[in-house]
Amino acid sequence: MLIAPELLAALAPLRLRSRYAPAGLGTGFHASPHRGSGLEFAEYRAYQPGDEPRRVDWKLYARSDRFFVRDAERDAQLHVWVIVDCSASMGQADAAAPQRTRLAQAAALAACVFELATRQNDRFGLIAIGNDRVAMHGDGEGRRHRDRLGLALDALQAGGAWPDAAALAPLPARIAPGALVLMIGDGFEPAMDGLAMRLAGTRRDVSFVTLLTAEERDFPFDGSPRFEDPEGAGVRRAVAERVRTGFLARFGAARAERQRELTRAGIGAVDAYTDASLIVPLRRLFGGVPGA
Repeated sequence: MLIAPELLAALAPLRLRSRYAPAGLGTGFHASPHRGSGLEFAEYRAYQPGDEPRRVDWKLYARSDRFFVRDAERDAQLHVWVIVDCSASMGQADAAAPQRTRLAQAAALAACVFELATRQNDRFGLIAIGNDRVAMHGDGEGRRHRDRLGLALDALQAGGAWPDAAALAPLPARIAPGALVLMIGDGFEPAMDGLAMRLAGTRRDVSFVTLLTAEERDFPFDGSPRFEDPEGAGVRRAVAERVRTGFLARFGAARAERQRELTRAGIGAVDAYTDASLIVPLRRLFGGVPGA
C-alpha cells in the first residue's frame, strides 16, 4: 500500500488549488473563467438567440419587459501533474530504514496527490524522469485512473540520470497553462530545477518537494565512513568528526540559496525527510499552516 492508513485519514482537510483559473471545463470543484450553467451566480446579460429558455430570469422580465439570462460560474477541473525524479540518487535511504528510499517516499507523496485529485474530480497525470528517459502517463480522472497510476508508481525504479535537453523540451507543451504541477526530487538535478522554472514562467502553478535523508540533515556518522556518488564514479572517505560541522554548514547554505532561487521564480519550495511524516509537506502545500 503506497499510502499508510494514518496518512490517508490525514488527507481529509487538504485541497488541491492552483493560483490560476483552470482553463478546462468539466465537472470539478474549481471556478472556471468561462460563463454558463452552474451553481454560483456570476452576472446577468441580455438574451441572445440560442440561449436556453430555462436560463431566462422570468421575474426580471416581468419587471423590465426585457429578456435577461442568468450566467453562472462554470465548474472546472483542475489539471494536476506530478513529476518524479527517478535518477539513481533517488534510491538513497538511511541506514536505519533502508526500505524507505527517497523514491519510495516520492511515490507515496504522488499517490496522496492523486487521491486528493480523485476526491475533487480533477484530472491528473504522472511524469517519471530518470534511467535516461522520460516516462509519461497521460492525465485522466477517476478511481480507475488513480489505480493505474498507483501501479505505475509502485513499479518505479531509481537508476541512471536525467535524459538530455531534447527529451525534456516537449514537456511544457504537454502540461496545460493553469495546471498544478508538483515536482518531487532530491534537489541535486539542475535540469529538474530548470524545468520547474520554465513551467512556472509560463503560467503553471509549480511546487517542489525536496526529499532529504535524515543522514543528510544530521550527519550522524562516526569513524571514517565511505561516501559514494550513485550517479558518478566518485568515492570518498572522510573522518566524520573532522568534516561534520563544515558539511552541515555548507549543505545548509546551498539548500538555502536554492530555496531562494525557487521562491524568486514563483515556485513553492518545501523540504521533506525520509524519517518524517509526509503529511507535513502536504499540509504546507495544500492547506496546512506554514511551518507546521
